Amino acid sequence: MEIVISHETGSRPVTVFRPRGDIDASNYQEFEQKVREAHAAGMRDLLLDLSEVPYVSSAGVRALHSIFMLLRGTLPSESDEAMKVGLRDGSFKSPHLKLLNVSGRTLETMKIAGLDMFIEIHDDVKKAVASF
Repeated sequence: MEIVISHETGSRPVTVFRPRGDIDASNYQEFEQKVREAHAAGMRDLLLDLSEVPYVSSAGVRALHSIFMLLRGTLPSESDEAMKVGLRDGSFKSPHLKLLNVSGRTLETMKIAGLDMFIEIHDDVKKAVASF
């Protein structure tokens, strides 16, 4: 899997990952590992540009959930209970993980899995970066 990594600056630094190709059982671990490596190197805010990802399988959804959990660990002020309440009432969205340019098929998968309830989805890079 090829992933182009770049950096944008809004109110704080944002790392942008642009994977190419499906995220599925054949590569989800590699995808997740690259995010973990970036996190270990200091990345805290991640924008995933999925414009070149036509399909995300259940394994890809699992990877996105793991990434959400990894970045959630950087929220010292968020209690687990507050997050659970926010997830139930729709008020919680990850401040550290956002998606960009999600295709129709992938968006449908995200909605079925419930990822759209806690991860913001954008279609404009400037607005997405500004949302961090």
